[in-house]
Amino acid sequence: MAVPHGPAGVGEARHRMRGELRDSGVPEPVIDDAVLILSELLSNAYRHGRPLSRENGGKAGQGGGGVLAAWRVDERGRLTVEVTDGGGPTRPFPATPSVTARGGRGLNIISALSQSWGVRDCAGEVTVWAALSAYTGFATRVELDADVRLDAGLEPDELDFADLDESA
Repeated sequence: MAVPHGPAGVGEARHRMRGELRDSGVPEPVIDDAVLILSELLSNAYRHGRPLSRENGGKAGQGGGGVLAAWRVDERGRLTVEVTDGGGPTRPFPATPSVTARGGRGLNIISALSQSWGVRDCAGEVTVWAALSAYTGFATRVELDADVRLDAGLEPDELDFADLDESA
């Protein structure tokens, strides 16, 4: 999917990914991880990469002036999420931010949530990808029962990450 180069398209991409993965039967904890990975990859693309153009790999109507986001579940149940941009001044690598730094944790988050991740370089474009199991997630979702939520001052249906994408 073509996504504008900047924060504007991130919510739309997350919403679309969530719907398509749900329709494919991927469990919610895995969808949550994949959506977070997509958000981090797109954020890195607009912070550190150039937009695609016809000259550097984009085609009219397919990323020209933006980036490309894609996800797929293969026959082995491997979910791959990838974002392609026009490249930047440096190759993507995990940073070691200070405790008070406002950023620099994206690839570390991706590394923690995925089974593997990497970078593919092509003429005029860079693709960062992450792969995880589509049917067994690493993350453990802690479900709070209604009494615990009410004791914490929350309504029983609050704290649902899926709501974030639908409001974006």
